[in-house]
Amino acid sequence: MGPESRSARIHLLVAEQAARRGARVAVVDVCAAAVAALPVGGAGLSAMSRAAPSHPLCSTDDTSEQLEELQLTLGEGPCVDAFLHGSAVLTPDLLARDLQDRWMVFAEAALEAGARAVFALPLQMGAISPGVLDLYARAPVRLDAEELADALAFADLATLVLLDTRIDEAGGPRSHPFEDLGAYRAEIDQASGMLTVQLGVGIEEAFVRLRAHAYARGRRLADVAADVVGRRLRFPPDADPDQTGQDT
Repeated sequence: MGPESRSARIHLLVAEQAARRGARVAVVDVCAAAVAALPVGGAGLSAMSRAAPSHPLCSTDDTSEQLEELQLTLGEGPCVDAFLHGSAVLTPDLLARDLQDRWMVFAEAALEAGARAVFALPLQMGAISPGVLDLYARAPVRLDAEELADALAFADLATLVLLDTRIDEAGGPRSHPFEDLGAYRAEIDQASGMLTVQLGVGIEEAFVRLRAHAYARGRRLADVAADVVGRRLRFPPDADPDQTGQDT
């Protein structure tokens, strides 16, 4: 299956979950759709940061909720490793000896909670990593190539939904909740890169400034990114977000 057709199918599955709730798409819909589409029993998603406390955002059942809390509390497990290293951590069987040594406390606690396999997928947009999507199964299981590709597509979509939801929760309007998310990701990534040059800062700080401007102006993150990429908006290095000027 090609990337575009896979992405379209994943988007549809998530949109259907949101329709069942009678609400717009949220990260909980990504988790629910992933559980329905993959050979797993539950899913959880945690917001993570190197600069602020991490916290669980959603889970599909009690076991996934316990797994999220365990990893963030203990500071070890697939979720923590996936975030720190920026790559998927696939654990088909927690009883494997090397994993018992690697996560001495988490592995035993996860088994007691009812998990036997755990797959942690970092949420990433370029250098930005806002969290991790965790999937678990009650029996040993390996994801084949197609299933892993689907899992990664769910993580990509969760990244986009999470980033836009943060702006929206801060008060920004959102008129088109689920359109062309692939282009959305690319444009925000490009805008953040351009701001690293304008502001002389790293990619994380550039993204913070992009979000802050969207919040201060009550605008969608995607719309602000489009203005930066289109050179209609520049960020003076010494300006507050609400003082950023428009280029004409």
